[in-house]
Amino acid sequence: MQIQSHPMGEYQTNCYLVTLDDKTLIIDPGIGATEWVLEHAHNPVAILNTHGHFDHVWSNGALQRELDIPLYVPEEDVFMLSKDPFGQGTPPSHADVRVEGDAALTLAGIPVRYRHFPGHTPGNSVIEIGGEWFSGDFLFYRSIGRWDFPYSSGEAMLQSLERVQRITHNYPIHPGHGPSTTLHEEQIHLPAWIDQVHRTLP
Repeated sequence: MQIQSHPMGEYQTNCYLVTLDDKTLIIDPGIGATEWVLEHAHNPVAILNTHGHFDHVWSNGALQRELDIPLYVPEEDVFMLSKDPFGQGTPPSHADVRVEGDAALTLAGIPVRYRHFPGHTPGNSVIEIGGEWFSGDFLFYRSIGRWDFPYSSGEAMLQSLERVQRITHNYPIHPGHGPSTTLHEEQIHLPAWIDQVHRTLP
């Protein structure tokens, strides 16, 4: 499996190109991602969003038009693609496949698993491909996604953190922002984050 990444826009949102069996999956094409994706994606077969925030979905529509490939989006975040809830002027896009909760998919022969970890957004998910995690804005290197945005939920984030803390396999993690890490490395720091989220709840 080959993984290419590039930080996009002022928020430096990581766009990933994951290639297996000579087919490429595009993950979270953010602001200004179109040109880079078109230059570097060999035989692209699908676009996948970890969640619906503008800096992760900005180039969805342009790539759908250029490549004529399907877009997969967590069901609970589909509304963000057209309603632009943060008023950023996000170009609209249309989810060809609404991914519901935890889901095992096969895309052009490639096994893909969506793991639903809500909190940062209602549909926030980790995308698992080839035993690697693309964690969007759920887990970062030594940090976690914010839970104080509109449509975020501290209660849901707490449940997601407690759930991921129980996973024993050491997955490599490729976050939506910043450098890669591993699940075991981040599990060391999660109790402090769990405590911090607890303190913000009513």
